[in-house]
Amino acid sequence: MDRTHNLDFIRVTEAAALASSKWVGKGQRDDADQAACEALRHELNSMDMDATIVIGEGERDEAPMLYIGEKLGTGVGPKIQIAVDPLEGTNLCANGTPNAISVLAACVEGEGFLMHAPDCYMEKLVVGEECRGVVDITLPPRVNVRLMAKALGKDVGECIIGVLDRPRHDDLIRELRETGCRVHLVPDGDLSVAIAALDPDAGVDGLMGIGGAPEGVITAAAVLCTGGEMQGRLRFTTDEQRERAEKMMGGDVDRVLTTEDMARGEVVFSATGITSGDLLKGVRFRRTGALTESIVMRSSTSTIRRIETFYKDRSSR
Repeated sequence: MDRTHNLDFIRVTEAAALASSKWVGKGQRDDADQAACEALRHELNSMDMDATIVIGEGERDEAPMLYIGEKLGTGVGPKIQIAVDPLEGTNLCANGTPNAISVLAACVEGEGFLMHAPDCYMEKLVVGEECRGVVDITLPPRVNVRLMAKALGKDVGECIIGVLDRPRHDDLIRELRETGCRVHLVPDGDLSVAIAALDPDAGVDGLMGIGGAPEGVITAAAVLCTGGEMQGRLRFTTDEQRERAEKMMGGDVDRVLTTEDMARGEVVFSATGITSGDLLKGVRFRRTGALTESIVMRSSTSTIRRIETFYKDRSSR
């Protein structure tokens, strides 16, 4: 993928973050999500590419924009697959709580791959590079925590595991705490914390638990870029979900999915903070404009860049 597209994708997530930031703390999640979608879609359509949404807001009949299969861009340029969540953490944004982000992963067809994930749950295990090859999602959580602690050179009591705060995780949380490790409960949206687990300085050592499968693919793109490890298992609540997964993916849909099953080849990942959290600072308004913080990763070069951008209010000039 052309390096100029990397900066273009940063501008895309920045635009979505800026648009939705105006709704932070106002309790109107749908308005915030719509603002992010419209801004992100507008930016993508201005880019010279022939892009297709492979993970978006949902199916065409259910999503007013950014639906799976939607074509974006000018139509001139490389064929690109895009997995996107314009506003990851709609409730977080509406309530003004941490970890709302705008996030995107992309690859050129034939040079990279992003799994077309069915709209169902996924059990996830995400760790950074130091724990790559150490963990196994089929093992009990208490065993994985001990293996992680050994690889990290920590006591189990010093390990911090991010878990989405849901009743379905009551047993997982109890087991982790009984093991002696610390649990970082996430009220909504596990993507931001999963990516934070890839950063040794973020204060989170791993992510465990069940969240959305589409978000899992976007997470896998970041894992690929950083050299960490992700394992996943699809979880279905209806027979229809299973049948859909079998048509989309083929093979054994109950198998353990690796990072490379979900994302491989040359992939670009971009995220911009909306509300400050584990991964990024949120949008901060100044008298003369707004400041954003973004992260962009590229798998082919193993580069990770953090970028602060100041958008000057034109009316203040």
